Amino acid sequence: MVRHGDVLPSRKELEREISKYLADKYGEKIKVMSDFPAAESEKDDTGEKFGPSSATAEIFNFQLKPEELVAYLDEYVVRQDQAKAVLATKICTHFNRIRHAAEKGRLDRRSQGQVKSNVLLIGPTGVGKTFLIKLIARKLGVPFVKGDATKFSETGYVGRDVEDLVRDLVKEAGGVIDRAEFGIIYVDEIDKIAGSDDRITHDVSRTGVQRALLKPMEETEVELKVPHDPISQLEAIEYYRTHGKREGRTVNTRNILFIMSGAFTGLEEIVKKRVGRQSIGFESTVTSKKEAMLYLGQTKAEDLIQYGFESEFVGRLPVITVLDELSEDDFYRILLNPNNSVVLGKRQDFRAYGIRLVFEDDALREVAARAVKEKTGARGLVSVLERSLLPYEKKLPSGDQAYLVVSRDMIIAPETELADLLADPGRAEFHRRRFEVLASEERERIVEFLRKSRADCFARQEIAGSPNRLRLLAEMCQEDNLESHEACRIMVELLGYIRECEAEFSSADLAVRFDQTAEDEILAAMPAGRAEVVAACERVFRICEPGLRLINRKKDIRQVVLTGEAIGDPEKFINKLVQNSFIV
Repeated sequence: MVRHGDVLPSRKELEREISKYLADKYGEKIKVMSDFPAAESEKDDTGEKFGPSSATAEIFNFQLKPEELVAYLDEYVVRQDQAKAVLATKICTHFNRIRHAAEKGRLDRRSQGQVKSNVLLIGPTGVGKTFLIKLIARKLGVPFVKGDATKFSETGYVGRDVEDLVRDLVKEAGGVIDRAEFGIIYVDEIDKIAGSDDRITHDVSRTGVQRALLKPMEETEVELKVPHDPISQLEAIEYYRTHGKREGRTVNTRNILFIMSGAFTGLEEIVKKRVGRQSIGFESTVTSKKEAMLYLGQTKAEDLIQYGFESEFVGRLPVITVLDELSEDDFYRILLNPNNSVVLGKRQDFRAYGIRLVFEDDALREVAARAVKEKTGARGLVSVLERSLLPYEKKLPSGDQAYLVVSRDMIIAPETELADLLADPGRAEFHRRRFEVLASEERERIVEFLRKSRADCFARQEIAGSPNRLRLLAEMCQEDNLESHEACRIMVELLGYIRECEAEFSSADLAVRFDQTAEDEILAAMPAGRAEVVAACERVFRICEPGLRLINRKKDIRQVVLTGEAIGDPEKFINKLVQNSFIV
């Protein structure tokens, strides 16, 4: 009999106690087997989850500061300083607040009136809205899903509803609900669901979607089983038949951050009227893009309501920031950025056929000028490059061309330049020599980019303060067409393998260490992974081992440092070391 006030044990505790009793009575072969799937985290009798799982450990140890996240975004995104600052600040604050609440044991509590820092991004197409959010999610390591507002309908109607985004977040989290409950949901083209004043019937794809988003944006429980999905219903019936109760797996959206974005065409006119600067006559419309962006920067909640959003919906987006339109010079800076996916993507396309690609400076400027005319933002860069280089991508793999230097003329008249290239065998040698010159210049630019970087990756002890390490990183970026952060991660990983070899080669009496020059010699060979690093280290140790055994007899020598010479000529190095060790 359970008395009032008694604390009931959890299911796992009951199973453990019953198993112990049965084992004591009948032996270790008797155990309790539960039919019920283990939950991601235990729940108390109110249904609230408590205690973080291992899957969310990184969230509860979150220590990233806004300026650190801005520094990371600066490595990839040109301009948009205000948007980067706002996003970095609010997102870092969101997750640091979660971490602080977890430390205080108040993760499942929220004070009355507390508003989640959901963000609204306003800006024309192709200025980097989606790219920014993807970068942030990647840096934070949290689950992330993206959806287009135009593809959703109000819950209960045919088509996808907004709660499907939460279910998609669970899939991105590998099915771990605890992890999904600290993810990011990004909804693009949100301006397309603004209500229309001339609607006659119930609008399930505009204001209906707004209403459907209200609860998830604040806090609600979303069932993983989709009510309108026949397969989900059959699975629910089978679960009930097997277990005798409903499967109650739900996702709480309390700590899921929602970020919305849209172009909001025409919003600048609404803001202009509000600020009292409405002109008369022929000057009544905003004609300057710069002026339009100036007005958009003054957007307030009342402007969004007039645009067609319900006040409750706008109230759940307390943070608003505007992204700048990109100019021709901005496009050029994007193409020069070592981390830009446009140039890296084309290099990878050609490298797949064994062709190494590099761009003349005036070619990049021509691409930027033509991209402006596309009027699709940074996406225009991809369109221009695809049109210009497609003939080369089609024809050159069938020949023996190993190098391709893209000039301005190749962007302007690709077919003509391709015909000239194929007609003159000497042009291949010209491209090889020119490639070497441009690749060297590009390597210096990458080194300078890394040197100026404020990102934490390049401040690591294994890399910081070494010009040679930065040069090796630049060469890795070029050789394998890598982003700088990915090259940094790989270098740290390879250095870790060298440390493993040190530990394996060392004994209790004699420690073996590689100095930085030795490590750099190993890295300069561009090892593909652990196997190649271990092979290089083992080769040195195999040749040096007899000499190391001799040195080990000297009781006053406790450590041997292998230098770059040991990697290049290990026999010469060990002979010299042994000779010096035994000189009286």
